[in-house]
Amino acid sequence: MEEFRRAYARLCVAPQEAVLRRLRELGAAPGRGRLDLAAQSLSLETCGALGRLLPGAAPFAEVALGDCGLCEEGVKLLLHGLCSNTSVKSLDLKGNNLRNVGAEALGKLLRQNKSIRSLILEWNSLGVWEEGFSFFCQGLGANNFLQQLDLRNNQINHQGAGDLAMALKQNASLQELDLRWNNIGLLGGRALLNCLHSNKTLKRLELAGNNVPSDILKAVEQAMNHNQDRETILNETQNRTYVLGKEVLSLKDEKTKQFLDLMDTIDKQREEIARSGRISAARVSQLQEALDEQHSVMNSLKAKLQMTEAALALSEQKVHNLGELLNAVKQEQASMAECHFMELQQQKQEGAVREGKFLHELSAASEKNLLLRNQVDELEKKCKVQQDQLFQVKQDLTNRTAELKLRAMRAEEHLEMEKKRFKQSLEDMESLRVKEVGHMTQHIETSERSMQDRIQRLEAIRIALEEELNQVKAAALAERGHAEEELMKVRNQARLEERQQLEHLEEKLRLMTESRNEAQYCCIKQKQMIAEAQAKANQLSLHADGLRRRLEELQQDLKSKEEEKVTEVNKVKVELQEHIGHLQAERTAQDGLREKIAALERQLKALSSIHREALLDKESEISVLLEKLRTKEADISRMREEEAQRASFLQNAIMAYVQGSSLGTHSSRK
Repeated sequence: MEEFRRAYARLCVAPQEAVLRRLRELGAAPGRGRLDLAAQSLSLETCGALGRLLPGAAPFAEVALGDCGLCEEGVKLLLHGLCSNTSVKSLDLKGNNLRNVGAEALGKLLRQNKSIRSLILEWNSLGVWEEGFSFFCQGLGANNFLQQLDLRNNQINHQGAGDLAMALKQNASLQELDLRWNNIGLLGGRALLNCLHSNKTLKRLELAGNNVPSDILKAVEQAMNHNQDRETILNETQNRTYVLGKEVLSLKDEKTKQFLDLMDTIDKQREEIARSGRISAARVSQLQEALDEQHSVMNSLKAKLQMTEAALALSEQKVHNLGELLNAVKQEQASMAECHFMELQQQKQEGAVREGKFLHELSAASEKNLLLRNQVDELEKKCKVQQDQLFQVKQDLTNRTAELKLRAMRAEEHLEMEKKRFKQSLEDMESLRVKEVGHMTQHIETSERSMQDRIQRLEAIRIALEEELNQVKAAALAERGHAEEELMKVRNQARLEERQQLEHLEEKLRLMTESRNEAQYCCIKQKQMIAEAQAKANQLSLHADGLRRRLEELQQDLKSKEEEKVTEVNKVKVELQEHIGHLQAERTAQDGLREKIAALERQLKALSSIHREALLDKESEISVLLEKLRTKEADISRMREEEAQRASFLQNAIMAYVQGSSLGTHSSRK
């Protein structure tokens, strides 16, 4: 509370001493959940400060602001701060003469606040302004948290009662409503009575001092009693469902305990079976170890046999390898012969290719010679043509013909030199080819000789290898006979040992069969125990099914009651929708009128703008005409001056003429 007081003093420029004193007293008091500023005549600045402080986490569950003489703006600031408050449960605003703005602020508070459960508005004037009170009723209809509402002495008439009835149809949380000492009358009483058919949460409705007939008051009391009975029935059903749920949970716990006991017994039986299985497995492992020992003996004998067979296989492998070596040598000889033959063919082909190249070069040289000869013939023809054409200027062209002849001679000499060079190159190429052919033949002869020598050596090696093979075969035959004798001895010994082991194993198998029969007998006993446990579990499941059926019946009853509730809610919704449709129709009509007013205002604005434009045009025309008048006046004044000058000139001229005429007459007289 001290922090609240400091915050108030910090926010106010001139804090009220009475408020500070009251806050100190409240801080010293033991109960700090109530903010009581009743009869303190709060100023607008104080209301604004309280409106800023209340939205926070203020430590107040009750706020008492009765008989504070709050102004409209102060009430608006205070209630705006309470819109977002979550701690205040009770609000007292009695005796503050709240009117239109206060009613609208209260409607906004009821729409937005979700913590206020009790609202006291006694001795105010909320019903004087119909629009403000209708907004307050809309907020009440949208609120689902308020439980107590005191509207005594608020000058509420039958129209306000109708708005309250519409709000009560929508509201589902209000339990107590006090409307004593208002002006509700017959129509308002009927509207409230009609709304009680759809409102099932209101338990207390006070209508004394409202000129409401006694029959309506009795009907209201009956509706309240019906709502109270309904509330008690709902509470009883909820208590019963809670008790049944507890019983079901207890039954489930008992079933789980029984099931866990059964599982424990089954686990114990499984442990006993596992123990017997372990014992039998130990016996089987002992027998298996004995068998493994016999198998190891047999495996050692088999290893010896495999060693002897491996030695025989090695000897046979050596023979096979020697045969493969012979075949490889023969294949190498054949491949060498084929390689030499292929090399000879390649050399022949290369010689043929070279001869073709040389022939091609000879043909190209001959073609060049022919081209040169053709060129010479063409030059000679040109010379003859030139001689024929330039016969008249032989003296000038004789030198040219001589030069051309010299050039032709030089060309012929050059051709002859090239022919000689080409022939010499051909001779050189032929000599080189002959030398290469001789060299290749010598190389082939030497390679054939070396191959023959190698073949003779390989034949000698083959003969030696055949002799070794014969010796190895004889040794292998001797070793095979010795190994067969050893095999016969080993087989006889193995047969005797196998017979002894078989007798020993038969005795062990007999013992194992006896132990198996004992284990089967134990398993049969355990199966009987399991069957008894399953029978008990089936009985428990049947009991649980009976409880489930009972629960389903109870759930069906609850569903039927909920369906009735839903039907009643749907009826209320239909009525509300009809009323909303009427309101929407009226709103559409009002919107149409507003649109017409807006259109007329637009027309007025357009006409005023047109008139303004016309006035501006007229003013501009007037200014133009004034300028024209000024120019005309200037022209007129200028013309007057000119006329005056002309008149003076004429006057002077006339005077001069008159004077001259008078002098003439005087002279004529003389």
